[in-house]
Amino acid sequence: MESFGTIGTVLGCSAGIAVGGLVFAAYKLGLLYQLFHKTETKSPRHGGESVAEVLRAHGVKYVFTLVGGHISPILVACEKLGIRIVDTRHEATAVFAADAVARLSGTVGIAAVTAGPGLTNTVTAVKNAQMAESPLLLMGGAAGTLLQGRGALQDIDQMSLFKPLCKFCASIRTIREIVPTVRKALAIAQSGTPGPVFIEFPIDTLYPYHLVSKEFGVKNPPKGLMGKIVSWYVISISCILCTLLFSVQKCIELVSRAKKPVILLGSQATLPPTPADDIRKALEDLGIPCFLGGMSRGMLGKDSPIHIRQNRRDALKEADVVLLAGTVCDFRLSYGRVLNRRSKIIAVNRDKLQLMKNSDMFWKPTIAIQGDAGSFLVRLSNGLKGHRCPEEWSQSLKAGDVTKENANRAKADEKTERHLNPLKVLHCVDEVMAEDSIIVADGGDFVGSAAYIMRPRGPMRWLDPGAFGTLGVGGGFALGAKLCRPESEVWIVYGDGSLGYSVAEFDTFTRHKTPVIAVVGNDACWSQISREQVPILGSNVACGLAFTDYHLVADGYGGKGYLVGREDEDRLSDIIRQAQREAQEGKATLLNVLIGKTNFREGSISV
Repeated sequence: MESFGTIGTVLGCSAGIAVGGLVFAAYKLGLLYQLFHKTETKSPRHGGESVAEVLRAHGVKYVFTLVGGHISPILVACEKLGIRIVDTRHEATAVFAADAVARLSGTVGIAAVTAGPGLTNTVTAVKNAQMAESPLLLMGGAAGTLLQGRGALQDIDQMSLFKPLCKFCASIRTIREIVPTVRKALAIAQSGTPGPVFIEFPIDTLYPYHLVSKEFGVKNPPKGLMGKIVSWYVISISCILCTLLFSVQKCIELVSRAKKPVILLGSQATLPPTPADDIRKALEDLGIPCFLGGMSRGMLGKDSPIHIRQNRRDALKEADVVLLAGTVCDFRLSYGRVLNRRSKIIAVNRDKLQLMKNSDMFWKPTIAIQGDAGSFLVRLSNGLKGHRCPEEWSQSLKAGDVTKENANRAKADEKTERHLNPLKVLHCVDEVMAEDSIIVADGGDFVGSAAYIMRPRGPMRWLDPGAFGTLGVGGGFALGAKLCRPESEVWIVYGDGSLGYSVAEFDTFTRHKTPVIAVVGNDACWSQISREQVPILGSNVACGLAFTDYHLVADGYGGKGYLVGREDEDRLSDIIRQAQREAQEGKATLLNVLIGKTNFREGSISV
């Protein structure tokens, strides 16, 4: 009898396990959810409304897009809730615009594009956002759930494309996943090291039930995981800041003993949570000479005594302490080779890989802190109250700065063989542009010169692509900047090569009443490439362009174009001021400036 009891116990346990397994399977398949939540088959509501409600709750003001049927419910629902839909002429521009909004507003930029080619068109812009550490959400349409992999219109494996580019990727499988997934994506985009996130919306998760049922027939049980309950409202920046507490004191000791310290400030220092004004005050209190790069340009205003713009390599050779605040030892610092091996190096970066990049080869940090650069600088300044960098060091670097800039100014006055001297054009724009101007940099040679000459007037007033060096950001960045700061002048500094990527967005500027000013350095050449290709390989193949009438293109799209040549040299400032007046009256303006060749950037790299 005992053996029968044992067998019964075993059978009972097995049955219990089987029932438990079936319940768990039903739970994961969504069958239990369906048992207690009946579908309202005649409801006009759709998944796009859920997306829009989450975006509005998170304070989203703009969604950038190029329209497509796969994503129409999102766009329509957002518009009904008061979120402005800004449609561009290329999907990459939509993502670049969202990137600019993220940088300037401190929130997540939002872009929505259609399936297949709509999404593949964004890859470069998303990669650029990843490398620039910009928090943005890309929403993409997709083929219906049951039709994926069956040859549906614009059906490709989109997730495989974006997983290497994004911090988080998700494909919606049931409507109830939409709200928690969008919330989670928005939180992840801003947490830790910010970056892009991607959500794929199959078309059957966005349209009303009756339309989906008619198009696709009976659905299989939903396959999404139940229980994706996400509480990501509190961004994990606080976790990053904890790392700082243990290392700041060591840095205070190093800096307090330094005779020739230098700070290299990168774009990452402008990220939330520390306000730019707090960072600027901390830098001014420290009194340490600063080299500013990327989005940090303008952090110290136009004429700060501690902002050094020239002779960086020489300063790094002399420095005894170098603070890399969000700056990475990649090609921009010759992979770390420009750093003096005798210098004490403090490196601060949110991203561990960027923090230690090339430290196994060309440089070694004395102190490496994975944390927020802006918060670190404020803590460092507070810990060094009453201490200032030796003034003779700052003054010597500033004197070298003035000497180099005077030489650049003299070079700007030289006559080129034909057309206008590009350096003179840039000096003139810098002198005339308004104090609240935002400068968008999109190009190679002409923009490289602008980086030495043009001076952003304050924090968050310089937008360039970042480490990826992407051409084509101009239209999208300017669109996002003008929407975020409608009262500011927004200038795009274009090379004539890069202009070709986004000149069609003058149509967008006109339709959405975003009057920007574009200055095009037109030398009929991809000059940054040609400068190396011709002497090394003896050919200018594929580098030549034409002195195209780009000003007429702007006219055709409803803007205002000006052709500016050598005959206009004496009235260059007047023409620029006229362009400013046109923009103030609501017209996007393009200055097609014919420029000649100089040797100003000889030796600059293009690879």
